[in-house]
Amino acid sequence: MVYNTDASEAWTTSSMKAQEFNDGRRAHTTKLAVTAMSATAAETATFPVDLIKTRLQLHGESLVSSRRTSAVRVVAEILRNDGVLGLYKGLSPAIIRHMFYTPIRIVNYEFLRNFLVPADHTLSLSSKAIIGGISGVIAQVVASPADLVKVRMQADSRIASQGLQPRYCGPFDAFNKIIQTEGVRGLWKGVLPNVQRAFLVNMGELACYDHAKRFVINNNIANDNIYAHTLSSIMSGLSATTLSCPADVIKTRMMNQAADKQGNCKYRNSYDCLVKTVRVEGLKALWKGFFPTWARLGPWQFVFWVSYEKFRQIAGLSSF
Repeated sequence: MVYNTDASEAWTTSSMKAQEFNDGRRAHTTKLAVTAMSATAAETATFPVDLIKTRLQLHGESLVSSRRTSAVRVVAEILRNDGVLGLYKGLSPAIIRHMFYTPIRIVNYEFLRNFLVPADHTLSLSSKAIIGGISGVIAQVVASPADLVKVRMQADSRIASQGLQPRYCGPFDAFNKIIQTEGVRGLWKGVLPNVQRAFLVNMGELACYDHAKRFVINNNIANDNIYAHTLSSIMSGLSATTLSCPADVIKTRMMNQAADKQGNCKYRNSYDCLVKTVRVEGLKALWKGFFPTWARLGPWQFVFWVSYEKFRQIAGLSSF
């Protein structure tokens, strides 16, 4: 009996390629899943701080709120009007957002990083920053509608504290009302400042975490463990907050504004919002909510990166 060696080798090669493709697809799916799980845990743990930050950033937009405020005063107001559960108003759209936003940006960053350099080489910090920024932009465009709803619902508790009727009774009601009154395009209101913020946040967060982690490990400060992950997340949190806070303030205000009955908005675009904010409240207003933002990003990144690295280890994936 004569065997066709060439056909046998071709079949073997084809089978190996198919197996590699399936393994790669399973690894990709696993990365998306563990990223979403880690992001959900981090978002739930730090959401009250995000709510306080949003309320501080919106403070000063109206003459009614010209009185100085603070994080402590904001918390007291929320607890007085809405109770403890008021600290989690808007959590559901926030989690929905991170089910798309974080997996897309994290997995895209890792793919681009590994695609551009061989396994035994590393990218420069500037190259990582660009890759991180691009990954954040792509993810934010997809997740912007959920981010819009989250901001509107967080601001609703502030509206209710002034004795006014909240605009929305839940995330799905918010989606429906926004589409009905502002059109489908209304779901992407504030997408430009949102994208600008996402570029800056991920440029600082992903690049700094990646670079800091390798610096810590390569200089024998710590092994690839929770200590290295903690140090790296602290450094990346500070970097991301410093870079992104001005864009975050503009993004929050742009996304919170809704058209009046005549179809007019307070801000024409993000540049108009920037100019009016600085003119009325001064340059320091661009860093409103800086400490709550940092107080959230630090714990958020700690919970996310530590759980993410652990989930990857449990799933049999290599370290980020």
